[in-house]
Amino acid sequence: MPGIRYVWDFDRQISGLYGALQVDGSYRKVTYLRDPMLRVMAVLPFAATAQAHVTAVLALLDRLPAIGPAYPARSQAPVLVLLRVFEPSLCQALMDYYRTQGGEPSGFMQDINGKTVMVLGQDHKSRRDCTLENEALRQACRRRIYERVVPEILKAFQFRVTRMERYLVGCCDASEGGHFRAHRDNTTKGTAHRRFAISLFLNSGEYDGGFLRFPEFGPGLYTAPPGGAVVFSCGLLHEAMPVTRGQRYMFLPFLYAEQARRIREENQAYLDVGPDPATPAAEEEVGAAGAG
Repeated sequence: MPGIRYVWDFDRQISGLYGALQVDGSYRKVTYLRDPMLRVMAVLPFAATAQAHVTAVLALLDRLPAIGPAYPARSQAPVLVLLRVFEPSLCQALMDYYRTQGGEPSGFMQDINGKTVMVLGQDHKSRRDCTLENEALRQACRRRIYERVVPEILKAFQFRVTRMERYLVGCCDASEGGHFRAHRDNTTKGTAHRRFAISLFLNSGEYDGGFLRFPEFGPGLYTAPPGGAVVFSCGLLHEAMPVTRGQRYMFLPFLYAEQARRIREENQAYLDVGPDPATPAAEEEVGAAGAG
């Protein structure tokens, strides 16, 4: 490695999965560009001539960011940083939806007098949230989480996600001192079922600050390019650092599985909250309705 690898595909299963077979059973001449995680980045049907096709492929490769040199790994939090989970068009659509609908002050959950309640406190958390009600956008988000995040959690942590909670776009605004101080996402009865959190960055580069930090694992600051995500266990202490310029937009769901779903159902009786977007909301199968 690196080098050329050939796949013997006598039963044509791989060719079929990649869409290289035509209706009559013949092959469609095509080149797939895949990233190091084996996700398809581009599909290029053969051009009129072999030389034209090679030129098109090389031009596409030249536009990709350069891979940096090897470097010694440092101590870091046990998180996944995934690139290209959402396309730029979907990131823009989610931000447009937020700007059209507006955001409401976002609270945080506490157990008080035997009930899980939503609390507002600007010193601890300053963010505005908008629940995504548009079904087409919900399906688009769900499908990409199912196809581009769930398999990586299974590979990295041997955890098979089946459920997703919260279709929420959050905005931390520098003019409001946007931040969320160090916390865990599963410390109340109403949130004990949550297993993994996704912080999906919609507009990285358009603001300053707003990094994620995991203080139990050192001073490292985490972010991702637009459409990329930081995925981590809900049990990790983490904070969103203050946004010092502009507005940071995020998509912020939680993931879990069937055993945790039973915990969620059992603990519904402890919830004493209104229809706030930060509260545990209706859950869905992560692979349902548009994930195929």
